[in-house]
Amino acid sequence: MDKDKSRHFETYKLLGENIRARRQNMKISQEELAFRVSSARNYIGCIERAEKIPSITIILDIAGALGCTIIDLFTKN
Repeated sequence: MDKDKSRHFETYKLLGENIRARRQNMKISQEELAFRVSSARNYIGCIERAEKIPSITIILDIAGALGCTIIDLFTKN
């Protein structure tokens, strides 16, 4: 794990958990979310598991596809 990722791991973990929860509440698969944001299913899985650091662009796209804001994705529920 690189230094930047380890320093912010809890933030990325929260982001991934919130994406997964919202996606599951909408009853859509990782594959469907990936299609909606023009990405790959395995990349969505990596984001949900905090294995990859997504760009701000992909976070904005995911928020739009999930019908929420970026702030929602970074807020503890």
